[in-house]
Formats: sequence, structure tokens, C-alpha cells
Amino acid sequence: MINNRSLLIVGGLAAVAWLASNSLYVVDETERAVKLRFGEIIEENIQPGLHVKVPITQTVRKFDTRVLTLDTDPSRYLTLEQKAVIVDSYVKWQVVNPTKYYEATSGDEMMAVRLIQPRVDESLRNEFGRLNLQQIIAERRDDLMTGPTEDLDALLRDELGVAILDVRVKRIDLPDDVSSAVYERMRSEREREAREWRAQGQEEAERIRANADRRRQVLLAQANERAETLRGEGDAEAAALYDEAYSQDAEFFAFWRSLQAYRESFDGDRDMLVLDPSSDFFRYLKSAIPSGEE
Repeated sequence: MINNRSLLIVGGLAAVAWLASNSLYVVDETERAVKLRFGEIIEENIQPGLHVKVPITQTVRKFDTRVLTLDTDPSRYLTLEQKAVIVDSYVKWQVVNPTKYYEATSGDEMMAVRLIQPRVDESLRNEFGRLNLQQIIAERRDDLMTGPTEDLDALLRDELGVAILDVRVKRIDLPDDVSSAVYERMRSEREREAREWRAQGQEEAERIRANADRRRQVLLAQANERAETLRGEGDAEAAALYDEAYSQDAEFFAFWRSLQAYRESFDGDRDMLVLDPSSDFFRYLKSAIPSGEE
């Protein structure tokens, strides 16, 4: 009797333990869950915490809602001018709608990756196909991926219940045949820019030189004008002084001017003048010679 009672107690405790273990479940902070009854969703987007389910008839599927990374293989895309580029990229994605995610992938992360990857590839192919090589090289990679990220996010939220948080390009390579053409074009472009800068520099230099020459001519003209003015004033002042001196003693002034003329005329050993001895030029010389010695 005692053994039967003990067995019943043990059996009851075991049944309670089994019922508790199969009725209670915990959703972690990094997870979301859905509750199923015979494969049909009866409760969506179950939040973190302790929850209850009916054993046997109800099951729970949990999904990791942390940000996940899909590192894609390098792919070859054609640009607008049909030039090939090799793009290595990765995608940051996250489950945001557990119900859609379960319906589209059965909760299989690898299935989700297989569905996301071709859509990313198609989006990047379209994006690079609308740009020429120069735009791809010149634009910042973050700006280049803004459009594909937004388009993929809207599409996959609706289809798979996942958010595309970021699409990033790690590297863009050029095939060898394209690299040579690109480098040659870049070299030609830089040479063209250098020629333009040189031409602008020469034009600016000519403008500065012309401006300097013009200012030089103006300054010289002003200086010459000032010199002529000063020279004229000096001559006028000298003439006034000579006139004043001449008016005080006309004879002495005439004598002094004659001496100055003699000095300038007979400066040198070979100076020779052919003049009439009775000329007024020799007036003071004749007056200095004693009578009878002429």
C-alpha cells in the first residue's frame, strides 16, 4: 500500500514536471517567437519573457533578431558603358517581422540568406549598370549604396519580414584590360586639367604684366610731366635771375657771358674757328690787346 502511494506521488511529480517543462518557455532578449498549433500561427511576435503554451498541440519557433551579416562573394557587374567591375560587398540585415519571416523561410536562416543574396545581387547590378566608370570611381561608396539599401529594405520587409540595414561595398576592382583604359583616361584627364590651369595661369600672368606695364607708363608719364614742369620752373627762375643780374650791370653781364663763350669755344688743342676779326665775338679780346699789337 505504501509502495503504491509512493509510486503515485512520484508519478504525479513527474507528470507535473513534464507538464511544466512543456508548458512554459522563455524568449530571450535577442529573440522573437511565434506560437503554432499544428503548424498554423496562432500568436505572432512574442516578446522576451516567460510564456505558456499547451503541450503537444502547440509549438514555439524562436528567431534571432540581432543584426546579422551576409558577406557576399565578389561579383562582376557591367557599367553604363559596358565596362566590367568586380564588386565585393556585404549586407547587414535583421528579422523585424517574425510571422512573415517564418512563412517565407520556415525560420531557416540559410534559407533566408539564399533568398536575400540574389536580390542584393540584382539591386547592385542595376545600380552599377546605370553609372559610368568615372561616376563609380568619383562617388563615395556610402553615397553609392544609399539607393540600393533603401530599395532592398522596402522590398524584403514586405517579402521576407527582414530589414536591410546597410549594404556596403568593401572593394571595387577592375579587370586588367579595363584598368589600363581607366588609368589612361585618368592620366589624360589630369593632363587636360593641368593644361587648363597653366592656360589660366598664363592668362592671369599676362593680365598682371599688362596692368603693371600700364601703371609703369602712367607713372613715367607723370614723372616726365613733373620733370618738365620742374625744369620749366627752374629755367624760368634762372632766366629771372639772369635778367635781374643783367639789369643791374649790363656790361659786366655781357663780359661774363663772353668769357663763358670763350671757355667753351677754345676747350681743346684742335679747336678752330673761322670768324671775321671784326666780329663782335672778339670784342673783349680786342679790348684786352694793347694798341698796335693787333
